[in-house]
Amino acid sequence: MESFGWTVIESQFDPTHLHHQETVFTLGNGYLGTRGSFEEGYPGECSTTLIHGVYDDIPVVYTELVNCPNWLPIVITIGGETFRLDQGQTLHYQRQLDLRLGLLSREIRWRSPAGHTVDIYFERFTSLADQHVLVQRCQVTSVDFTGEIEIQASINGEVDNQGVKHWEFVEQSITDNTLWLHTRTLNSAIDLAIAAKLLIVDFPAEIQALRTQNCPGLGTTVQIQPGQTITLEKLVTVFTSRDRVDPVGEALGLLNCLPSYTTVFAAHVAAWAKVWQDSDIVIEGDLKAQLAVRYNIFQLLAVAPRHDNRVSIPAKTLSGYAYRGHIFWDTEIFIVPFLTLTQPALARNLLTYRYKTLAGARRKAQEAGYEGALFAWESAKTGDEVTPRWVPGPDGKIIRIWCSDIELHINNDIAYAVWHYWQNTGDDAWMREYGAEIILDTANYWASRAEWNKERGAYEISDVIGPDEYHEKINNNAFTNGMVQWHLQTALGVWDWLTRSDSDRATILKQQLKLNKKRFQQWAEISQNLVFNQNADTGLIEQFDGFFDLKDVPLTEYEPRTKSMQVILGIEGANQQQVLKQPDVLMLLYLLRDRTNRQTLQTNWDYYNPRTDHTYGSSLGPAIHAILGCELGQPEEAYKHFMRSALVDLEDVRGNANEGIHAASAGGVWQALIFGFAGVKLTPEGPISSPHLPPGWTRLKFRLQWRNQWYEFDIQESATSDQQSAMISSSTSNSQLATPNIKGVIFDLDGVITDTADFHYLGWKRITDEEGIPYDWETNEKMRGLTRRDSLLYILGDKKVSEATIQDMMERKNNYYLELIKEMTPDKLLPGVLNLLNELRAAGIKVALGSSSKNAHLVLQRLGIEDKFDAIADGYSVENPKPAPDLFLHAAAQLNLSPEECVVIEDATAGVEAALSAGMYAVGLGPVERVGDADVVLPNLEGVQWSDLLTQIAVSSQSSDVRSLKV
Repeated sequence: MESFGWTVIESQFDPTHLHHQETVFTLGNGYLGTRGSFEEGYPGECSTTLIHGVYDDIPVVYTELVNCPNWLPIVITIGGETFRLDQGQTLHYQRQLDLRLGLLSREIRWRSPAGHTVDIYFERFTSLADQHVLVQRCQVTSVDFTGEIEIQASINGEVDNQGVKHWEFVEQSITDNTLWLHTRTLNSAIDLAIAAKLLIVDFPAEIQALRTQNCPGLGTTVQIQPGQTITLEKLVTVFTSRDRVDPVGEALGLLNCLPSYTTVFAAHVAAWAKVWQDSDIVIEGDLKAQLAVRYNIFQLLAVAPRHDNRVSIPAKTLSGYAYRGHIFWDTEIFIVPFLTLTQPALARNLLTYRYKTLAGARRKAQEAGYEGALFAWESAKTGDEVTPRWVPGPDGKIIRIWCSDIELHINNDIAYAVWHYWQNTGDDAWMREYGAEIILDTANYWASRAEWNKERGAYEISDVIGPDEYHEKINNNAFTNGMVQWHLQTALGVWDWLTRSDSDRATILKQQLKLNKKRFQQWAEISQNLVFNQNADTGLIEQFDGFFDLKDVPLTEYEPRTKSMQVILGIEGANQQQVLKQPDVLMLLYLLRDRTNRQTLQTNWDYYNPRTDHTYGSSLGPAIHAILGCELGQPEEAYKHFMRSALVDLEDVRGNANEGIHAASAGGVWQALIFGFAGVKLTPEGPISSPHLPPGWTRLKFRLQWRNQWYEFDIQESATSDQQSAMISSSTSNSQLATPNIKGVIFDLDGVITDTADFHYLGWKRITDEEGIPYDWETNEKMRGLTRRDSLLYILGDKKVSEATIQDMMERKNNYYLELIKEMTPDKLLPGVLNLLNELRAAGIKVALGSSSKNAHLVLQRLGIEDKFDAIADGYSVENPKPAPDLFLHAAAQLNLSPEECVVIEDATAGVEAALSAGMYAVGLGPVERVGDADVVLPNLEGVQWSDLLTQIAVSSQSSDVRSLKV
């Protein structure tokens, strides 16, 4: 596959950009993020790994994400001289981040001070297929050196947060080629276990233990000659007590059952391929923009939590210490829209985090003397406010930070994200259970916060900070008040919907949130009578009371500059002048664009755009200006704003990329492409496009998911005119099908090839009768697809038994089951199976079994079909059961096929999920309620022919109902 527009390359190492490049080359997998520091280390480096949710207490800023033990160290010694880029001579250097594969690699030709020359190659990835797996590979090739090379790989627990210690050593161990380290946070008492295994590939060498406390390592010493290469693979697993009760046992258990490097990497690549299929954006005519866009998308996908809805995305992702890992409005307003329309399950996780922090929001509102819920301006684990109140300024003087007290628009921002997630996904179940409560109780806060001004005959919201943080303690901020109006009106609509769709839930919330007719009338009255300063004739909106009375100083008088206007003017100086940190009124008009006419937008753009600090104000602003510039027919100016945002980290345009990824800016880049240059509008009938491509762009292509339907957009510039056309595709068609390149079929066993449910039932029934536990056929059906252990745990429920008892019960059940299947004969094959197996053999398609059963071989023998399988992956093959993709990936590896060349036939929800997670096609057998996520759903295999099945798979992967919009 071509790598054009996919690879970030650094071809020369410049130590003055060390920390900036560490940020740029950050890797992540939704569980943790690791900065791009070097394996061998470098003086002054900022080697950092942050894990979602692993916070510890700290003065002033309350809590911060903790720098976790460093899993990267690999030290190479050539003839007694240690390889480092600050020593010897670097003859060749190239580091590259392959965005498509999620792979960071580096190649160096290094000459030691003594004149010995070697080629060194590193690569690493944080597995997207299994978030607890981290992998490194190192190759050393002698160019002209004959002698001894020593390589040491370790885990360094002696880490800190820029001088602040957070960990205490608990224990460690080294056995053979495996080590592990157990450590614990000092205040929050979070346990972390990290285990590592060192493998030496095709080179005779022994592994020695390095037993330094809190820095266990493994090493080898070999003799090498010119032309020889030694390859080391370092497999790492990490768990915390947030994940499992026994993180040490989990880390070792997973490490011991990891397949080969190749298989682990294949699963990782397949996971990224699936994500990119839905989230990639293609730009033709501008390679720089193409790479920058994919880079920003990559960093968002790399940080979005996939399996945890107790955490959210920090302002600097998991890539740096700035803002201490705290969560801001950045996530809901800038990042959630991207995920809502491409990866809605991830958006749901982020919004559920806000629901889980409602208790903290209610505490904050109550402590301030108000009702309802007020979300923290900076949030962490519990949702309680963690914004520092005082911080030292550049001159050492203490500065009061007012954001936690009066930057209140966070309430509207979260409600807005909840509403738009619901509108664009149709996820009624989530809205009933979580979203409605968020919108309603934050509306309660506004009802108690707004005050009636008799003289103005209107409600006011005083003493606030809007998005433009250059101005503090202001009254009637246009953004805040305008969004409060929207919020209260929306809350009334949500309540009306909830009472009609789920009266029981409405009754619960009515009592819990003290909702009544009087309260609803109050919401309506405030929304209709809240101060909003807009000139009725011109449409110009005053940003807050008295803004137009402030001194107006043209920003052009201060150019060129390398500092923000607040630094130049001082905090109070900026507060007294008409200069904006970021869009405020324009931000309101963007969010409520369906209520804004073009003339109003133009009027306010003309006034506020030249007064905004675009270059050194907030990184959140340029993308919004890019969108509005497109809306106003100014694509060239829009492009300037867009690239300022797109390159903020890659080219360090603000000079602060060393602090970490600008997450909100990355989300804004996506919005600028979709809602700006593509001109997408989300209508009740679906998304439509009215494009505004910038000069030079010839194509813009992407996908959006709206209410469970995928829409393909392909916008192209005409070669003969200025006309742009948007081709939008949705649904499916049988015309011109592209047949998938399927070379292997992986069958599940029970429910697909044969039905042993009755055997399992009788085996479990005998056990439960012996133990006095109720058990029936309905319970047996609910355990479909579970492993033996998981089945037993499901049966036991809350009943506590020892591990020895669990093992005894599983062994007894298996013995009973084996007795029963001894009577199995080929007539237990399900209809259609034998015919399909024969067709596959005739067509040259490889066949494998992928079953969690540890008796798979015996069952196939009893059925008389073992010879029809080229490979068998069973309960002994991998550690992680379905829905983990490991079993199917192992089967594909046995067939020597890539995941995309395989189709899985399954009858269980977990099996279908595992197949899709592996990047394979899935055929589900059974009811839609159980296997509806599969590419093709069939009742069973009776009468199924391979050619017909292949066609159905092709149909499922195509789109049709194409309509063209000419603009």
